[in-house]
Amino acid sequence: MKSELTIKSDIEIAQGSQMKRISEIAYDLGLTEEEWEPYGHYKAKVSLNSMKRLNQYPSGKVVLVTAINPTPAGEGKSTVTVGLAQALNRIGKKAIVAMREPSLGPSMGIKGGAAGGGYSQVMPMEDINLHFTGDLHAITSAHNALSALIDNHIHHGNELGFDTRRVTWKRVVDLNDRALRQVVVGLGGATQGVPREDGFDITVASEIMAILCLASDLADLKRRISCIVIGYSTTKESITVADLGVQGAITLLLKDAMNPNLVQTLENTPALIHGGPFANIAHGCNSVAATKMAQKLSDYVITEAGFGADLGAEKFFDIKTRAGQIDPAATVIVATIRALKMHGGVPKDKLKKEDVRALQNGLANLEHHVSSIKKYGIPFVVAINRFVTDTELEVNSLLNWCEKNDIPVALTDVWARGGKGGIELAQTLLQEIESKENHFKPIYELHASLEEKIETIAKEIYGADGVEFTSKAMKQMKEFDQNGWDQLPVCMAKTQYSLSDNPSLLGRPTGFKITIREFRPSIGAGFIVALTGSVMTMPGLPKKPAALNMDVIGDGTTIGLF
Repeated sequence: MKSELTIKSDIEIAQGSQMKRISEIAYDLGLTEEEWEPYGHYKAKVSLNSMKRLNQYPSGKVVLVTAINPTPAGEGKSTVTVGLAQALNRIGKKAIVAMREPSLGPSMGIKGGAAGGGYSQVMPMEDINLHFTGDLHAITSAHNALSALIDNHIHHGNELGFDTRRVTWKRVVDLNDRALRQVVVGLGGATQGVPREDGFDITVASEIMAILCLASDLADLKRRISCIVIGYSTTKESITVADLGVQGAITLLLKDAMNPNLVQTLENTPALIHGGPFANIAHGCNSVAATKMAQKLSDYVITEAGFGADLGAEKFFDIKTRAGQIDPAATVIVATIRALKMHGGVPKDKLKKEDVRALQNGLANLEHHVSSIKKYGIPFVVAINRFVTDTELEVNSLLNWCEKNDIPVALTDVWARGGKGGIELAQTLLQEIESKENHFKPIYELHASLEEKIETIAKEIYGADGVEFTSKAMKQMKEFDQNGWDQLPVCMAKTQYSLSDNPSLLGRPTGFKITIREFRPSIGAGFIVALTGSVMTMPGLPKKPAALNMDVIGDGTTIGLF
């Protein structure tokens, strides 16, 4: 059965499905007509004002779906997230998917979409993977409006005394465009502005994206925006959006984007898809607003965090749960035999060949992530996302390893079978939630110093021997301490491919140290970004980007989108 289904692409499966009108989805959730606004027939915005009524109801359990370190072989974390929610609904539980919005950059580059896959997708996948309801464009506009207002202020006399060499607020665009990483603005003469060096980040790396995803409501959004540090004066004092006096205008541009988006899965399971910060740069989780809303509308909220547990899960537990006052009920760690074999040394073009030894070598990566999740004191299940090339010997070897190490595990086949292929995972998850004690606690205390927080993450979550700070980073830590920013959580910017800061070190590297090259204060978001290795905030496109396969035919049908 699976081999026949794999002939179809994700978009072919999506286009052959039958969606309910979004009015039916909203009605089934118990939303009143005034609480949601349609964006066409199959998408809607749910007003945050609805929480005034919904807050009287109990909160559902939040389950985080994370994964091993990603490889080019793919792990299917988003697919498992969707499939698990569908499976829970199949066995009589009321579940909602809460996910991030995709970015155009990766969608048209190499990563692919973020709408799940096969028979475990969110719909309408073409809209979700492209412009959706315009949230990312609103964030882009708000971010660049602030950039324009900064340069306008400098042009008209610079009353705040900006040091033009230390304007830290870059511009953004929701595309992968390496040519924009470093630019010079203000050229062309006195009437064109003041020349200075600038650059572009990708929109999902914008602090405004992070703020939108951590804000509880419009008032909190405005408060956070006012705290954004946009640069430094010639006397080395930080300058904020509040100093510029434009927090109201920037918030206004985000008024509609702040409302979560309601869609559905292929099996008509409700999905709230909202916000999309990168996990290797920002905190990699969907919005607090959408997660909290989903808790009031369901018994189980199935959400995900970007990349492996060393990035997404760590930031979910140490940043998002604090911001949203969320108590997670359990974690699902997604792994594939293909990816584990890559971590065990097998190149991508050899993965179809049975190799139990490589699989066993790659298990060190899964073992480390399991160990990390245990440190948060939360129940967990390992989900093995099956591929048609997995052999029985490989599957049994993995299951035996999990049994030997007392690791709860479930096989999933949600790509080919949808929710039906996730019932074993759903049942195992419920059993763990009901039978295991939950002692969830973040890995570090907020009163610890920045250095202590980073060392805790590096040693406990990455398995590093320690941390090295450049002279620039050491100087910044002293400045941040003086500003009182040292009490904020840390958001690590690190490669997703390795537990270390070297993307080529797969599996479970040992004997390494994490190097912090510099910090970036995201005071509005409420965390300090620590940059490691060569992580860039503006990705580039591959030699053959996915955009080469995309097209639209005369009747408006999308083709080539995954």
